[in-house]
Amino acid sequence: MVIKSLKLKNYRNYDLLDITFDPGTNILYGDNAQGKTNILEALYISGTTKSHRGTKDRDIIQFGHEESHIETTVEKRGINFQMDIHLKKKSPKGIAIDKIPIRRASELFGIVHFVFFSPEDLNIIKEGPAGRRRFIDLELSQLDRIYLSNLSNYNRVVNQRNSLLKDIYGQKNLMETLDIWDMQLVSYGNKILERRKEFIRQVNEIISDIHFKLTGRKERISLSYEESIGNMTFEDALTKYRDRDIRMKSTTSGPHRDDICFTTDKGLDIRKFGSQGQQRTAALSLKLSEIELVKRAIGDTPVLLLDDVLSELDKHRQNYLLDSIHDIQTIITCTGLDEFVNNRFSINKIFHIKNGHAENAN
Repeated sequence: MVIKSLKLKNYRNYDLLDITFDPGTNILYGDNAQGKTNILEALYISGTTKSHRGTKDRDIIQFGHEESHIETTVEKRGINFQMDIHLKKKSPKGIAIDKIPIRRASELFGIVHFVFFSPEDLNIIKEGPAGRRRFIDLELSQLDRIYLSNLSNYNRVVNQRNSLLKDIYGQKNLMETLDIWDMQLVSYGNKILERRKEFIRQVNEIISDIHFKLTGRKERISLSYEESIGNMTFEDALTKYRDRDIRMKSTTSGPHRDDICFTTDKGLDIRKFGSQGQQRTAALSLKLSEIELVKRAIGDTPVLLLDDVLSELDKHRQNYLLDSIHDIQTIITCTGLDEFVNNRFSINKIFHIKNGHAENAN
């Protein structure tokens, strides 16, 4: 699986962009705030319909314009696909595959699979559980359309239940209607829990050896899924904490409150007691595991997007990462080329990014 080309129109700081990628390693270099990350973001949107930054469509469209256009060409198992996404300020985005409009964004999933790695990902272990839930949701949404559907429905029901909880606070007669939402929440929530736990089992088959090598054969880690409801069933938890939910005007238990624990083979919870170095190494192990898991799941290679990550890693971890990605298409942003020149690393194509323009620098 490779990205062949990307065209942008009125996208952030790009009036027009037409860039052709190599199937191997592509370097986008230039000073900060020139538009390097915007290219990676546009690619990610073309495969998932969403920005990795969580940015709303209207904030991506170039100032003074009503629409922005992303056109991406992908080659998958010898077949070319063209994906067009029209971002609009005043209406939902339009999506087409091979110039045929699609009704549901989920129809786009599965054509191309991206693994996005940014400096922020190195903090996934030490920061709060929201980032760890977001990681698992983003990955599973690309791998599993059923999971994406269940997650979307679950989030919708949580929002509707929370709205009802606010109304109940002043209108106790609405209490009976909570049962309807709770039934839906339990149905979708249990499916999400089951799939997330399976995902953690799959990651654990991969991550221990990767982390062992990254730490110079000093440490192994494993992941475990932590439910906010403990050993209770989701249904029992909703019943037990109903009064608390009404008081808080919010659904206080469920998959949207869960977490992932990272534990060393000595029993250390890296989230709470690991050093910064341990936390960052665990995060790198997680991203490398993601690449391997995707390969196994789709029977193909993902496209790796590295956003200025190498500058955050020491030489040992840089080399391990670079050695791990030699067989997949990689698009890397950086401020300079020294970090690649000094490494035994094959570069296939180089682009200099400046003021919203990409110039071939090979």
